[in-house]
Amino acid sequence: MNYHNVKFTAAYGTSKQLPPSTRAEVSFVGRSNVGKSSLMNKLFNRKKLAKVSATPGKTSTINFFEAEWADFVDLPGYGFAQVSKSEKARWREMIEGYYNQDREFCCVVSLIDIRHPATALDVNMIEFLIAAELPFMIVCTKADKLSKNKCAQSIAALRRQLGFSRDEVEIIPISSANGSGIDDLKAALERRIKAYNNDESSEE
Repeated sequence: MNYHNVKFTAAYGTSKQLPPSTRAEVSFVGRSNVGKSSLMNKLFNRKKLAKVSATPGKTSTINFFEAEWADFVDLPGYGFAQVSKSEKARWREMIEGYYNQDREFCCVVSLIDIRHPATALDVNMIEFLIAAELPFMIVCTKADKLSKNKCAQSIAALRRQLGFSRDEVEIIPISSANGSGIDDLKAALERRIKAYNNDESSEE
């Protein structure tokens, strides 16, 4: 899949505004300061496709990007304290409202900062994805901040914290700063998208 040809298509302020999905969707979700927009820009090899800000919580809409084989969905970050209760409620509605719809869920990319254990909100997100039976992988961001050995130790600790065996859930360490792990993420997403599209074709 050519990630360089990804283009922004639409932004929605509430989940009720979303049109029905007609293609495989890969969605990205994580805490406000986890580096979600930077990761998406690195994935697509574009500097400003997803808006990056020094202020966490900048993404306040559900943003859709069209790729060759799937749509990519950038959801608002969760856990940012310095916004009003009404804005927090709106962000929560967008995230939960999106995942509670009957959509073409191909893969959820759940982002966690590799430097720290998963927060309570991260754990809640993973538990929600499991309960909703949504296909997901975990991407550990900011891997350039740790040595390879420390990264491996952090991922092992994360598996223990979440109760996942080595083969149970795919966990990929990446860095938007130096690009490490991006090719691994691209390959993993392409496998998921191809499998999803093949399954859908066989059902028709």
